[in-house]
Amino acid sequence: MLTLSLTLPLYFNIVDASGKKWEFVEVVEMFQGAVQLNLDSKGRLAIPAKHHDALLAECAGNLVFTADADGCLLVYPQTVWEPIRAKLNKLSSFNARSRALQRLLIGNAEDVLMDGAGRVLIAPNLRSYAGLDKRVMLVGQGNKFELWDEAKWQAQQAAGLALMSGDLPAELDGFSL
Repeated sequence: MLTLSLTLPLYFNIVDASGKKWEFVEVVEMFQGAVQLNLDSKGRLAIPAKHHDALLAECAGNLVFTADADGCLLVYPQTVWEPIRAKLNKLSSFNARSRALQRLLIGNAEDVLMDGAGRVLIAPNLRSYAGLDKRVMLVGQGNKFELWDEAKWQAQQAAGLALMSGDLPAELDGFSL
């Protein structure tokens, strides 16, 4: 006989009749949707409740903020960021593009802890990089978020729609919504 116990939301513990644990399966929260938020005067962002609880459960509120080449910030649960950082660190330091990517992502990475009210303080250098002032957009992207200045987000959305007016990439052949 097998018993299944759930430790929300990180692991399923499968235990046989003798009490032997034989499998862990990580459950990763999938973040989706876009929400307009405001930074306070200190540069703090209140994480929406629907994501706040999931982030507390998944990574105890430990997040990593870093720069993205598109001019926004990427926001990762620390548990998701760590394997990405490890892969980036394995890239060749002799390749200029790899070094540039390491500098952008790892060099700008900041560990951030949500406070008791579900707020995070965004470092001034990251706010400056992404042009974040007051009105921002938090956009779920599966295992991470993007954090955009609201005006940049609207411009990016318009540019993205313009890109879709042409031929779609071959990997989207036969894809339907």
